Amino acid sequence: PTSAQLSVVPHSGRFCYTLDNDLLTTEQRQFYEDNGYLLIKKLVSDEDIERFRNEFVRICKREVKPPGVMIMKDESLKSQFGQSEKVVNKVQDFQEDEELFRYCTLPEVLKYVECFTGPNIMAMHTMLINKLPDSDKQTFLHPMHQDLHYFPFRPASRIVCAWTAMERAHQDNGCLVVQPGTHKTTLKPHGYPDWEGKTNKLFHGLLDEDEKIPKVHLVMEKGDTVFFHPLLIHGSGINRTSGFRKSISCHFASSECHYIDVKNTTQEHLEKELEEMVRKKYDATSVELKDIWNFRARLVQGERINL
Repeated sequence: PTSAQLSVVPHSGRFCYTLDNDLLTTEQRQFYEDNGYLLIKKLVSDEDIERFRNEFVRICKREVKPPGVMIMKDESLKSQFGQSEKVVNKVQDFQEDEELFRYCTLPEVLKYVECFTGPNIMAMHTMLINKLPDSDKQTFLHPMHQDLHYFPFRPASRIVCAWTAMERAHQDNGCLVVQPGTHKTTLKPHGYPDWEGKTNKLFHGLLDEDEKIPKVHLVMEKGDTVFFHPLLIHGSGINRTSGFRKSISCHFASSECHYIDVKNTTQEHLEKELEEMVRKKYDATSVELKDIWNFRARLVQGERINL
């Protein structure tokens, strides 16, 4: 089905962030090594994207209620639009929704993921983002951040995000913005940005952003997919259009990755916040970060080893 049968040979000296494979060209591998991301055009079909879009609408209307899913809304719009996609900014942790989770199992996506993780692949974190029109309040601006801040597992080089545009993403509707090469840096301290009344729960950002590092706006067509490293500094801008900018994504990791203890690290405050949220949602007395990730994680290819 995919290239799972390929033996993963140790990567050659010049490549640190990709594994030897028969899919990526030397130029593509070098681009990812240098920049920390790789854009593949028209990878996901229009038909699949429409299926994901339809399922998202059903979740917004509460026609389906997948267990464990977290629905993030702009509560200020609820009285105006009720239960509809015009209120929902994000559907997170959709691993129990059979239709949306198909994204994480698409052979055309997994064959690229394997170039970064190797053959044993876990889907760790899932999101469908519906960036709402937001010209005034800037509510859904996502500050520049590194995704590894959210993950209590390592090594970082065996984790990759697949992010697919569900319609054209450009500067006006808040496309992804990346700082090429920043995947070679360390994990930096994150927290809530100092934006009065404009922060979203768990939308952490870099506490000390280096404005001198060049930014690239990733203009993407429907079905285009970008794969990026969890240390790559990225974010997204304001949606200044009247439409909704949808994307679907999954963070994948090699099942050979291992959990780490985030106590006394820059990730400790996030651990407490996430555990508190889960305790409230499920009325649980004690929750550990590892439990939350074990609940989210799903094997999509190969065998489950550590995660």
